[in-house]
Amino acid sequence: MGQITVFSGAERRRRWSADEKRTLVAAAFAPGAIVSEVARAADIGANQIYRWRRELTIEHAAEFAAVRVSADPQGSTPAAPAAAMVIEIGRARVQIMADAPPALVSTTLRLLAR
Repeated sequence: MGQITVFSGAERRRRWSADEKRTLVAAAFAPGAIVSEVARAADIGANQIYRWRRELTIEHAAEFAAVRVSADPQGSTPAAPAAAMVIEIGRARVQIMADAPPALVSTTLRLLAR
């Protein structure tokens, strides 16, 4: 007859709170961090951190599309055009306007990346 071994003890499947997930994702993607090392320290797979990042990004996607509607545009002075995108690379900061030509944007970013 065969032998059966029954393992009992704490459940292997752990439950992570939203705050714990955010903390691990932030640590994994901090400058200079290595995802696999953060995952190993937390005793999880690196793929789990990538999945949490994707879930957190989808969860907060609406925050990037905030819109303000003014009921009375009359009497207000036109605001200066705001930058559509602000990019910081090292100590350099570039503000890209919405109407900037794509060739100018790509050339500028390529030069900054050097």
